[in-house]
Amino acid sequence: MKNTGLGFGHEDHPLLGRRVRDIASGTEGELMAVVLEEVNTHTGPRWARRAYIRPEAGGRELPTAVGNIEPLGAP
Repeated sequence: MKNTGLGFGHEDHPLLGRRVRDIASGTEGELMAVVLEEVNTHTGPRWARRAYIRPEAGGRELPTAVGNIEPLGAP
């Protein structure tokens, strides 16, 4: 993991602050954070990179796998 000084396990990502789509759920919004965090699974805890998207309509930021995000529109 590259240390960017963002803190709390946050990582830099080229799409931060841009409009993205979560291909798994279809959610569209702004990519707010990419975080390396421990998640619980049926086989026990593991570390995963998760992206947090703030929906265009507002509300709670939704997590998804980093590999599930794609950019929307021009940068």
